[in-house]
Amino acid sequence: MGFRILQTFKSRRGTVAVWFSALATLSLIIAGVTSAQQRPRSTSAPTATATPTPQTPEPTPAESGPGRRIAPTLGPPPEPPVYKPKPTPTPDPNSAEISENDILKINADLVTLNVRVIDRNNRPINGISQSDFQVYEDGVAQRVFSFTEEQVPVIYGLAVDTSGSLRSQINEVIDAAKTIINSNKPGDETFLERFIDRDKIENLQDFTPNKDLLLDAVDNLYVEGGQTAVVDGVYLGAEHVAEYKKGRDDDRRRRALIVVTDGEDRASYYSQEQLFRQLREQDVQIYVIGFVNELDADRGLIRKSSKSKAVDLINRIASETGGRAFFPQSLAELPGVANEIVRDLRTQYVISYDPTNKAHDGTYRTIKVVVNQPAGGDKRIALTRSGRTANVPGTTAARPTTTTPPNNVRQPTPSNTPRRPPQ
Repeated sequence: MGFRILQTFKSRRGTVAVWFSALATLSLIIAGVTSAQQRPRSTSAPTATATPTPQTPEPTPAESGPGRRIAPTLGPPPEPPVYKPKPTPTPDPNSAEISENDILKINADLVTLNVRVIDRNNRPINGISQSDFQVYEDGVAQRVFSFTEEQVPVIYGLAVDTSGSLRSQINEVIDAAKTIINSNKPGDETFLERFIDRDKIENLQDFTPNKDLLLDAVDNLYVEGGQTAVVDGVYLGAEHVAEYKKGRDDDRRRRALIVVTDGEDRASYYSQEQLFRQLREQDVQIYVIGFVNELDADRGLIRKSSKSKAVDLINRIASETGGRAFFPQSLAELPGVANEIVRDLRTQYVISYDPTNKAHDGTYRTIKVVVNQPAGGDKRIALTRSGRTANVPGTTAARPTTTTPPNNVRQPTPSNTPRRPPQ
């Protein structure tokens, strides 16, 4: 039994010796790898007398053996990027390109017309080509320079007569104004004017594309007593539309003024002839909604009735500017009238011509546009402004000269807070 114990002890001692030997070998391997990884690189600076040359360190056994770890080596930096501009093409002498040494000449004589084409039932006719139009100035045929049927944004004003004569229609007038404003499209800009007499012509909201601001201003319309100044209201409203963003090369928007009134002018500062003289110098179409039914229709032996004078004034304002006059017989017609105005503003032809008469002598030139008639089709009627004034170079349209200073007529000024009626 003692022999068996001694034999067992020797066997276990041998096994322990083998384990100790294996652990010692593994420790040496780990120590060698760690030493290879942590061995510092040489950082000694070069001497002043010798040019250093890069030396590739000899790999250690741990770095050259199986499973070695190689530090990344960066190559030379890449070349900086070179900007390669797009080659400039050789200019075509027949193209519209110009160089900085060229002299740019702009034809300032071009006359632009907004033309509506309708049938006998006043329905718009679209799809007419340029070759179907002829333009005449003082009876002489003109060469059409440009032609388009595309829809363009509109700059327009709403000028509302809020004198006592429209007291019974004011709610429907407000609804009609809202119908027109709600039809605005991107790019359209509108301003709102109220006029009573010559001392009360106010801009309740200046030009803006914001429908909410315009609708709020319309809601603040109210009737006020005074001697109606229709001519002054139209004069200042059309002038404000014509001057807004005037002269901008990129401004191709149509300009219009929509007037709501009974047409009875009682105490305007400007005369009718002064009004029409100014309208001939502007390219502003005027649409008038005339409530004339409540005016006196009786005429005397010498003078016209107030109703007939109002109708004549309204029709002349519309026809001379290429616009349109409406005389609703009932308030129920107002929504339809508003929609027709919107339709007319959107469905027009824009024609520019180079006038043969180059004289800038301040004279008035009549304009007529004729459209070809299709065989067996509906009658086509072309409507545009009746003429233009050839202004003298270097001058602008001046206010008419009068003996009384125009202090009584107020130019509409922007105001987001309409003046309230006295309590």
